[in-house]
Amino acid sequence: MKLFEDYFSELQTDMVAICLEYVDNKADEIFIYCSYEPKMYVFDFFYKINGKVVHKHQLNEASKELDSQQNRVYDVSRERQKAALRIGNQNLKHIHKKCEEFNKDMPTEMKLHYNVKKNSLKGKYRYDLVYSIDDELLPDDIFDLWFEEVKENNL
Repeated sequence: MKLFEDYFSELQTDMVAICLEYVDNKADEIFIYCSYEPKMYVFDFFYKINGKVVHKHQLNEASKELDSQQNRVYDVSRERQKAALRIGNQNLKHIHKKCEEFNKDMPTEMKLHYNVKKNSLKGKYRYDLVYSIDDELLPDDIFDLWFEEVKENNL
């Protein structure tokens, strides 16, 4: 019989797989942001690639500098971004469903960090409301703050 933790880690693993597929398995690290606050699901991600921290739509800029001889081009079309975000959001909804099924608290925030070379996934989870109690903050703001934090720590 499957335990809650099995479902939880399977769904997180699938989120990582989607992000890996998006970058053609060519990233050093993947950062996945998930948020759920009443009636709103948010899923987004960014990468460390060739030593640079970049948004999902900037992959080609990061690869240009170091891969000029290979001239790798990533498909960062809106359609592809939307598809990845949609699947990630579905996984987040499934996590919520499993939390309800197993009578567990749904995290309001999950920050997942996947190191591709080490094949290791670390997560930070919050259970308190982050942006829905603030008149100014939006989930995008929190995602952007995390992106900037990771980028600064990478210098």
